[in-house]
Amino acid sequence: MNKAGSQPHGFDTGRLARLDAHLQERYLTPGRLPHTQLLVAREGEVVHFSSLGAARADGRPLQDDAIFRIASMTKPITSVAYMMLLEEGKTALDDPVSRVIPEFSDVGVYAGGGAGVPFVTRRSSAMRMVDLLRHTAGLTYSFQNRTNVDAAYREARLDSLRTAHDNDQFIATLAGIPLEFEPGEAWNYSVATDVLGVVVARLSGMSLGEFFRTRIFEPLKMVDTAFHCPAEKLDRLSDAYVKHPKNGRVLNDPAEKSAWSTPPSFQSGGGGLVSTIADYHRFCTMLVNGGELDGARIVSPKTIQLMTANHLPGGADLTQMSRSLFSEAANAGAGFGLGFAVNVDPPRTMVPGSRGEFYWGGMYSTAFFVDPVERLTMVFMTQLMPSSSYPIRRELKTLIYSALTRSYC
Repeated sequence: MNKAGSQPHGFDTGRLARLDAHLQERYLTPGRLPHTQLLVAREGEVVHFSSLGAARADGRPLQDDAIFRIASMTKPITSVAYMMLLEEGKTALDDPVSRVIPEFSDVGVYAGGGAGVPFVTRRSSAMRMVDLLRHTAGLTYSFQNRTNVDAAYREARLDSLRTAHDNDQFIATLAGIPLEFEPGEAWNYSVATDVLGVVVARLSGMSLGEFFRTRIFEPLKMVDTAFHCPAEKLDRLSDAYVKHPKNGRVLNDPAEKSAWSTPPSFQSGGGGLVSTIADYHRFCTMLVNGGELDGARIVSPKTIQLMTANHLPGGADLTQMSRSLFSEAANAGAGFGLGFAVNVDPPRTMVPGSRGEFYWGGMYSTAFFVDPVERLTMVFMTQLMPSSSYPIRRELKTLIYSALTRSYC
């Protein structure tokens, strides 16, 4: 046990203790969050871990190996899977998506209609694989709630995490709805990574879940990450909640009857996984190590560098490119790479951090970041939807960096 004020791996442990106090006082005691789990590591070594609150509505404590719905924290894993196939020469970032998904060959850009009136479209330039990775494909999410295209997604239940579609049905339905904009013209948080998951499945000749299991999870010893929580592990799955505008925190997906207790028809590369904080820590450690962990090489360091560069046209940040009403990132100072938001201008974010830090989160308020400059990673788990309910991510980031006593830059 480190004494308060000691400095393992360049952290003041007394200041790190502020993290748990903050979580308890601001979120757990008032009932804003049901539970929290937090892991902070440097050079792959854990410097802070806490597990607080109740896993279930019956009050049972959260176990250290609790299982969580990680939602959009699935996206970086799918993006890494695609880049593994790129490294094998099976695809390229500037390939048209229609090379693998011919159903997209004739998809046009919205020019009118919807809400019961037939869509009118105009011809679109080719959507490229890079557009899927960086969310510039012209696709959307139904919960953006802005346009007739969003409404068509809602009617088709395209972005339900436990949809009844299989891969081919998902693509066929999506291909019947216009794009919101010309690919590459703007940034919009979307089902693009679900499409990317289908690309991985078709290129590899195996299901996305099987690719994840054999090529990523088993090599990294991510033993509890999958597209559903099997019966023998269901006692470790935590309850999930939604924040209701009038009733506060309301149980949304009780663990014992969870939608994640059975295998899904559609393996959502955009948001379908469950995982543990230990597993996701191993994934983040692989990333900060440049694509390798404990002798398992997933991708090369140059591939990680390419993925974590800003790929928005002209070096823009999201304030210049985003049309999203919602995403898992604040816009100011944030660019977007191949599967991650990227910190391109720390002063503009108004939160401590490093240029080149990359991160993402999930709709149940889970989050992670990787700082390759400081060799620092964080994984945060809880289960409250939507993730915009509270500014907890920026608060945790501020508290973590305030505890740093030795910088590498």
